[in-house]
Amino acid sequence: MPRSLKAHLLLLLVTFFWGTTFVLVKSALGSISPFYFNALRMTLATACLGALYWRHLRGLDRTGMLRCAAVGIFLALGYEFQTAGLVYTTPSKSAFITGLSVVIVPVIMALAWRKMVRAATALGVAMALAGLYLMTVPADGISAFAGVNRGDLLTLGCAVAFAAQIVLVGHATRLYSYQQVTLLQTAAAALLMWGAVPAAGPPRVAWSGMVIFAIVFTAVVCTAAAFLVQSWAQQFTPPTHTALIFATEPVFAGVTSYILLGERLGWRGGLGAALILAGVLVSELKGAAAQSAPSPLPEASISAEEA
Repeated sequence: MPRSLKAHLLLLLVTFFWGTTFVLVKSALGSISPFYFNALRMTLATACLGALYWRHLRGLDRTGMLRCAAVGIFLALGYEFQTAGLVYTTPSKSAFITGLSVVIVPVIMALAWRKMVRAATALGVAMALAGLYLMTVPADGISAFAGVNRGDLLTLGCAVAFAAQIVLVGHATRLYSYQQVTLLQTAAAALLMWGAVPAAGPPRVAWSGMVIFAIVFTAVVCTAAAFLVQSWAQQFTPPTHTALIFATEPVFAGVTSYILLGERLGWRGGLGAALILAGVLVSELKGAAAQSAPSPLPEASISAEEA
């Protein structure tokens, strides 16, 4: 199997796990505060990755460590902005705004490398964005966006952070090994998340088998393994394709909710799911053959990251 195809399939598998754990995480958050959950999850993921790949840090200079760890800043910001935003905004608006990361990725790439986005990729992004809208925003979409509150702005920060993380992973894995990138970005995110825990007040937790399972499963499978796969796979696939594959997460979340909770997508949700999948296919089948990998970031941009 070609490495590019393997990379795309593994990214799709990662997205499947992310989508299917929404119900699990939602159940756990009834017994543990979100920021505390995030910090524990990321710390356990760091411990798992460190046990496997700490030797890969040998020989990595200070500059390399800073560049890899910088990716973790945006990883932590993405999770924390999303969690904080949900306090003030509705889940449907949060999901749609987070989904804007799909269209922010090619914008960031166009600004960073001064390149035009290919027509097939742009079409795929537009279809995926339309699908995300149909899946997450109620039928009276106009009234759903009548007022922009603090939560909406925080979630917009989440979308920008996740888009930046996708782009920076793609860049970093062209300079350093995917093991180095994965371990250092996760460790940096864990440190930042522990710093954010006091901001939400004293951590709240009622330990149970569900809470422990949710932390372990999301840490090992959905964080350590998932980001390891992402860092490896983005050596062989452009960030825009990664963003589009990640856009299928609401599809898997919707299917899981239907099976476990009996929630129905309805015609809007079904059409949205179809549009998201169609957008991925358009980008992959029409855009992948002609799209080349981006060149490294200009040195000035790299220096700005390190600062």
